[in-house]
Amino acid sequence: MERSSEQFAQRESERTAHTPPRFDAETRARLYELLRWRRDVRRFKREPLPEGTVERLIGLACLSPSVGLSEPWRFVLVDDGGRRAAIRACFETCNKEALQQQDADKAALYARLKLAGLDEAPVQIAVFSDRATAQGSGLGRLTMPETLDYSVVTAVHTLWLAARAEGIGLGWVSILDPARMTEILEVPPEWIFIGHLCLGYPQAEDDTPALERAGWEHRHAPDGAVVRR
Repeated sequence: MERSSEQFAQRESERTAHTPPRFDAETRARLYELLRWRRDVRRFKREPLPEGTVERLIGLACLSPSVGLSEPWRFVLVDDGGRRAAIRACFETCNKEALQQQDADKAALYARLKLAGLDEAPVQIAVFSDRATAQGSGLGRLTMPETLDYSVVTAVHTLWLAARAEGIGLGWVSILDPARMTEILEVPPEWIFIGHLCLGYPQAEDDTPALERAGWEHRHAPDGAVVRR
């Protein structure tokens, strides 16, 4: 994934000399289909991903936009069994607290959904935002430093789409204690935990979110999220 500055400059020069691509109706239709089928996966096959897949997906994620070209994303590949077990324990503690915040019916439904995937997914990636990065010289984040975190979320979504295009599922685990994740993975304290990603081939496919299928919530019309001034 590393590239010398000379190679990078040459590639950028060659790219700018090319005619911008034109995306026809069929390409756009496939993109829209990809967006519809990008689902949050929680049940995975234990089958490992082909060698080099994770590195390629992260490389695509790094094509994402970032405030001031800061590229604040930091990906921690969690392969160690002990650290995975610690993350699983962290999830169980946080999940128990989350269940206590729901009414009895919701809690029962939530418990049946098995919202982890931590036991089955062959690949686990913890994603952080480096708030201390000097790259980008602070451009665009003076009044809103959280734009660094937003940039990382964009990278996660890019990775998500790229994975889905290869038939790979991704589950974003958010029921975790950020401080504990920093301890478990021994990363710099200025790194902000964004989410823990489980990747692997899905046990089942569906273009409807699992929470919607289970009756937890449903999608609303887009115009309900639009305000005009």
